Amino acid sequence: FPPPGNGYIEGKELENFFQELESARKGAGVDSKKDNLGDKMKEFMHKYDKNADGKIEMAELAQILPTEENFLLCFRQHVGSSSEFMEAWRRYDTDRSGYIEANELKGFLSDLLKKANRPYDEPKLQEYTQTILRMFDMNGDGKLGLSEMSR
Repeated sequence: FPPPGNGYIEGKELENFFQELESARKGAGVDSKKDNLGDKMKEFMHKYDKNADGKIEMAELAQILPTEENFLLCFRQHVGSSSEFMEAWRRYDTDRSGYIEANELKGFLSDLLKKANRPYDEPKLQEYTQTILRMFDMNGDGKLGLSEMSR
């Protein structure tokens, strides 16, 4: 719903989102006649617009989304440009193998979670590492090549 690159959802975009959601609910046979769209939007903004600026920013959206989408948003915020991506690649490819192995990915995710102020424990970090590998390790070799990671 937001235009590419502006980093937040606001006003008419949020209204369009709720109208689309309402249509989907009606299509699924969910009765929502007693629900007021304006009230839903106010409740949503009150709950998720932490800095009360009238916009849902990427960091706020990341708190709403499931884990996989959350990671992608955090990663985009952490590594915005291709030069930042390459800098991050060199920093986390500690053995200079040209790949990000599971232990290096785990270090990256740990730093990313700390930067996003997201609590985690060792088993959760291991689960996140395996999830990211499943999502992006296209050839199944247990490590991420540059093309897989840039994807």
